[in-house]
Amino acid sequence: MVLRLCLESGDGSPAKEYRIEEGNVEVRTLYPEGGSIRGTGSVWCRLTPEQLSIHVERNTVVAQWLERRLGWRRLLQACVDQGPSMGEVAENTNHPAL
Repeated sequence: MVLRLCLESGDGSPAKEYRIEEGNVEVRTLYPEGGSIRGTGSVWCRLTPEQLSIHVERNTVVAQWLERRLGWRRLLQACVDQGPSMGEVAENTNHPAL
């Protein structure tokens, strides 16, 4: 199951779509086209531990969404990039695998 979060900007800048897929957090930019948001040509990029840490430090909407979806322990682990992948951690917890 793929979980997604789309954040649209009020100032007309491109929207960002985040997803959790196979234990990885990824983002892509969605460019407005014809009044609606479309992802034409958008490429998914994996967030680094540093990028995830910035979201957590700033308590962004993305960090709050990730904490609800992954749990704080797996989110913290993703920020420090230690131990098994988030998918492997999911197999050893009560949370469903992503």
